This record gives sequence, structure tokens and C-alpha cells, in this order.
Amino acid sequence: MKVNQLANELGITADTVRFYTRVGLLNPNKSPVNGYKIYDHKNKSRMQFILSARTLGFSVEEIKVIFSKTDHGESACQLVRALVKQKLAETEKQFNEMVKLRTRLSQAVEEWSTMPDNLPTGNMVCNLIEATNQAESTTVTATQQDKMKLTSKEVK
Repeated sequence: MKVNQLANELGITADTVRFYTRVGLLNPNKSPVNGYKIYDHKNKSRMQFILSARTLGFSVEEIKVIFSKTDHGESACQLVRALVKQKLAETEKQFNEMVKLRTRLSQAVEEWSTMPDNLPTGNMVCNLIEATNQAESTTVTATQQDKMKLTSKEVK
């Protein structure tokens, strides 16, 4: 099947198929008659795998490594498990950072709703953000001092 046929069967664009061909994940044969790239069932299966892997966050490079194993008759399942565990840990970390950011943004919306709109000065651009930064610095310093007090109590 040609590029457009493969793309239509999988519900993707021909450019997507061409991209994965260009980066070496698909290996079509060339027609001796007209030079068109001809994709077989193996290429279709690989493209389906690529699409599934991409929805799980696998990069093109990671998919290349997976294919390098399977193309040599090795199972890639152990590698895939390890990569998924790593991706889950990264996603959890990003999620927790987003929750913290959401909390900070919600607090800013609430606090800023009653603050005045001050004009910028030589040292100040926007009092809303700068006041938040100063409050966070004070909180961090106080938290660090509490930890130091706690540590000195533990030493006794």
C-alpha cells in the first residue's frame, strides 16, 4: 500500500507516515516500476505500535531502541517496563509540581483581588508579583529557621 493508503487505514496524515519513514522507524520497499514507497503489513503493525507508544509518552529515540531489540529477535518487554516505570515517576513529579503551581496561582488570585494596582517605580515592575516573591522568601527563611531550631533541639 502507498503512503496515503496506510495513513487512511490508521486515521493519520500521510506526513506522519513520511516522518516515521524519514527517521527510520518504517522501512517501505520501493516499487521498481514507479519508485513509490510501498508499505507492507509489517510497516502497518510498526506504525500502530509507534502510535500506541507515542500515546504513552515514548520518544522517537526510545521507540528506535525498542525496535532495535525486536528487530534482532529479542524481547523488548523488560525495557518497556523499565521505561514506563521511569515515565510514571517523571509524570508523578510533574503532576506534584503542577499541583503546587495551581495552589500558588489560586492563592495569588485570592490575595490579588483586594490589592491595589500600583504604578511601577524604579525598582518595582508589578507590586502583585513582587509582593508574592517577598512573601515566599519570608516563608522559606522562616521554614529554614524552624528546621535549624528543630535540628539544634534534636542534638541536645
